[in-house]
Amino acid sequence: MKLAAIAGSIGEQSYNRDLLEFISKHYSNLVDIELVSIDDLPVFNPDHDLSDSEEVQRVYQKLKGAQGIILATPEHNHTVPAALKNLVEWMSFNLHPFEGKPIWIVGASYHNQGSSRAQLHLKQILESPGVDALVMPGDEFLLSNAKEAFDDEGNLKDARTIGFLDKLVHKFLKYVKVIDLFDAPDPMTVEDEDLDSTGKVNTTIDGVDMNDDEWVEKAAAKVHAVDGSTYVKLDRGILTVDQLNYFLKTMPAELTFADDNNQFIYYNQSLPTSKMLAPRRPEQVGDPLSSVHPARAVEHVKQVIHALRTGESDLVGMPVPGNGPDKHIMHYYKAMHDENGRYRGINEWVLDIMPIIKYYLETTGQKLVADEGKKPVPPIFGLDLDASTGASAHGNADTKSAPKADASTGASEDAESSASQPATTNTSVDDEGGIEIGALLNSGSNVATEGVQPKEVTATPKQEAQPVSEPLKKNTPLPDASTGASQS
Repeated sequence: MKLAAIAGSIGEQSYNRDLLEFISKHYSNLVDIELVSIDDLPVFNPDHDLSDSEEVQRVYQKLKGAQGIILATPEHNHTVPAALKNLVEWMSFNLHPFEGKPIWIVGASYHNQGSSRAQLHLKQILESPGVDALVMPGDEFLLSNAKEAFDDEGNLKDARTIGFLDKLVHKFLKYVKVIDLFDAPDPMTVEDEDLDSTGKVNTTIDGVDMNDDEWVEKAAAKVHAVDGSTYVKLDRGILTVDQLNYFLKTMPAELTFADDNNQFIYYNQSLPTSKMLAPRRPEQVGDPLSSVHPARAVEHVKQVIHALRTGESDLVGMPVPGNGPDKHIMHYYKAMHDENGRYRGINEWVLDIMPIIKYYLETTGQKLVADEGKKPVPPIFGLDLDASTGASAHGNADTKSAPKADASTGASEDAESSASQPATTNTSVDDEGGIEIGALLNSGSNVATEGVQPKEVTATPKQEAQPVSEPLKKNTPLPDASTGASQS
């Protein structure tokens, strides 16, 4: 879980900041807590709106992206300090990251009362209209006599204080999980899937038209997104933005990300559109999914998304039109979840698996042969077509003269026939209206969560496996699996 924490005091010496640093360090095995500085926030002035300034946006994006927020307040004149109130003013004017966000208030003070009045006042402020935070009710953490509370290494000295803090930290983590589930998009049926992306999630970028051809550039400017040589901390690594791009562009598959609000927000642009297995155009990034599918495909797109969102399936796969003996291109759709198990969108990858099959056959000296006793199954997996669409699967049907679907658009083409071509076994999957599912999902732009299904799925013809030029000898050193180094 990722939380943001803010100390209400901007003084050089702050016991509230010390308290947050201890919490972050002591519970690092449970939660990732990032301390967010408010030192550089300008003084709030409604006549001089700086909501889009780098300083305000930096804090806003940290708070909006966090699953929960910890606010540590000192007590100044029986209330919250000016710096903390200034933060709330900016975050309730044109920006609203506290709205619906779980908040935990803690505080430290020099004396016995431990910021109790400031905490009560801050709770009232955070729950006011326009702020609309969800402050955790119940026990308060009031650290009194803060000057004597920490040792030289910044750790709390008193074991009972730490024990009480343990209880509240675990309580807040549970509270965050509950609120997070309430905040998640919750379409109850397939028809409720919102492909227009009219809702909001905590990663939605406001103020930029989703259908703008320059959405990426304008959204990046809006949130002051990092680029170039700026480092990004990942769960198990630190890479620059440039390195992330290098890494993703060289993946052996075409990758697409559609978020839990059904917005198409990324693809790894490693090839020009015309050379992609599933063509995508740069200007489509940012579009709601309704904009990248024709109206007749919407029902089936919703079925795929809803199956992944609800957990009916964790992975859906289907081949694209135009497959044959030399290629077999697959679309895969994998549900993504965050640390709390909440659905966060779809990871789609497109891959020609034929080179893998050929490599295996050549290096093992094996070949593909038809199983005469086995009835072909529908090539779509991970989706109950009969239950969700009424589709029926047809077995060995003679579709020799059926038109093939174009791989990039779903448009039909006349099949080429030749007397020299080997016989094939075909399987097709139709929906209840007689329209083939894959052609629908793959029609139009063929981007983001598009499924495809060929009009004819052809088994690999019977043929002798081609021997490798240099077969492995019995004593040939094999490469090490992890390094590629040869071993005797």
